Amino acid sequence: EAVRRVLLLGEGNFSFAASLCGAAGTHVVATCYESEEEVCGRGRAAESIRRLREGGAEVVFSVDCTKLKDYFLPEEREFDCIYFNFPHCGRKAGVVKNRELLARFFHSSAEVLTEEGEVHVALCNGQGGTPADQPRREWHNSWQIVAVAAGAGFILSNVHPFKAETIHGYKCTGYRSQDKSFCIEGALNHIFTRSTPLPYFKPMICEIELESRKVSFQVPQILVDKINRGFLELNSNHPVQTVKEKLTAELNKAFPLQNIDCCLSLLHQGHLNGVCHSNIFWIILSPEESPSTEEMSNGVANAVLFSHVDFCKDTDKNDWMNVQEGCHISKQYYLRPSLLPYAQAIIQRAAFLPGTIHVLSGPVFRKCLISPYSMPVFHEVVFVCAVNRGTENSCIQMLVNSIKTSIHALHQTVSGSKLNINLQEATSFETTELNDFSAFESQLSEIQYFICMEIDTSGSCEKGSCVGIIRTELIGSELVVVFASLNLDLLAMLICGISDWRMLWTSDTRFLHQFPRGRLRLFKSFSLYPPSYVHDVSFWVPDGEQFDEVAFHTIARQVSGEMVVSIQLIDSFQQSETGRKSLCYRLTFQSCDKALSRQEVAEMQLLFRKEIKHHLRVALR
Repeated sequence: EAVRRVLLLGEGNFSFAASLCGAAGTHVVATCYESEEEVCGRGRAAESIRRLREGGAEVVFSVDCTKLKDYFLPEEREFDCIYFNFPHCGRKAGVVKNRELLARFFHSSAEVLTEEGEVHVALCNGQGGTPADQPRREWHNSWQIVAVAAGAGFILSNVHPFKAETIHGYKCTGYRSQDKSFCIEGALNHIFTRSTPLPYFKPMICEIELESRKVSFQVPQILVDKINRGFLELNSNHPVQTVKEKLTAELNKAFPLQNIDCCLSLLHQGHLNGVCHSNIFWIILSPEESPSTEEMSNGVANAVLFSHVDFCKDTDKNDWMNVQEGCHISKQYYLRPSLLPYAQAIIQRAAFLPGTIHVLSGPVFRKCLISPYSMPVFHEVVFVCAVNRGTENSCIQMLVNSIKTSIHALHQTVSGSKLNINLQEATSFETTELNDFSAFESQLSEIQYFICMEIDTSGSCEKGSCVGIIRTELIGSELVVVFASLNLDLLAMLICGISDWRMLWTSDTRFLHQFPRGRLRLFKSFSLYPPSYVHDVSFWVPDGEQFDEVAFHTIARQVSGEMVVSIQLIDSFQQSETGRKSLCYRLTFQSCDKALSRQEVAEMQLLFRKEIKHHLRVALR
């Protein structure tokens, strides 16, 4: 079995290192900043050093924690764990200097740590600046350890009390660079791990079969990492697949089932009643033969993507106006915003078996405003069943009972909190109660019922979230078709306690490792207290134009790679003399799974200003 290499930094009297020495399968390298002569004058230091050397540990003096790779040969730089207990610049150094020390230490640690390694930093009560500190210091007066670590690509994955009394022989020392102890009551050990890097998305071409021919189109940039992820494949252990499997298995007890996922195209064509054009990802293909992937990647395509703000060099807003006015000769396609039109097409073709539930599922795509529960892409499942007229209410009740049973069974294995699933008539549902999912479904068609899920918990999940809709349609004089549509992503989030939809799409393997095949668990975040950064932007709106807030949010999603978690209008005014309107928005940047530094956010904000000026024609202030 491989030996675990542990590096200890800033040891005062080596008593902490001595307590670790002799652990099976561990090789300890204990270091301090001072020379051997200085250290050996401290109480008990010489005894600890002797014990370490006798136990086979390495002891190294005069080690600068900001230049670690200088002290180890290349083959010795792979440490599994680095400990730095109570770092300090010495004497009366303030928070700014200690932040700088930590920043340089984290950058240095990244050069000598294994990919799966951990960095442990113990700080006195309040220094870290996280909600784990009790009482918590004001942010500006703390060491801002999570933000500082993010600058070197680390995320805080765990934090727990530093219990000195459980460490045999440990005695803290070094108060103001002297051989004196200091108060460590309420101290915390912060455990950092490497983050996956911020993604850089190259333009992506998607090739699909459409109307019996192969076509290529450029994927809107904000969806590049979300196309063809395979979450609903049979061997997937993703929570959305587990939820779908449980739902269909329960329904299969009451109805015969038929899956019809394979024939559903990503692109849809035709008019969608009541749906706002700015909520759709438009794909415009010329009527000629579609271009090759090579042509598309070289930018000389005769097929153009235009998604209002999915930026294409060859397209401007006038092309979009032409499409709206019906002047454009190209066929209009868009990424499917719902599976309901496909379900309706099955009914129209009479390609259904009465009494059988037909199951359609897959990702759907919608532009929407930014919020923790508003998803530009999610997995929808639609259940379609044709029944004899007059029996539709009992069919709806059986459907809802099966849905309730399966969700209750999943939730019971995950959490002890109380779960309620209610069927609410659309007529009694307040417009203000609609979430992003149900509001869009209401635009598509007339809805009879909303399926609402409420979790009685002190957690952060929404209460009374609409997770599905039910509607009926009369076919001929004898048959009624019942459609039930569910948002699988929202269901998975509510059941597993996932408070941010972006986590479902993370590339970090620590997410899926929490969900063994076919089982759901309460999600435990591997990135705690991620830092947030606030930037304001103010501008004049073009005269005579309605400001497109969805387009504004979509640009923010794109330039930040979904790192903007909130956009708030904080001020607006109109000049009485000219009638010009000015808006000021506050953007909050925060990642749920990756290290995000202040510098990276500053670059995103600069790019955001540039893009809204170019694409929304605003005049920045």
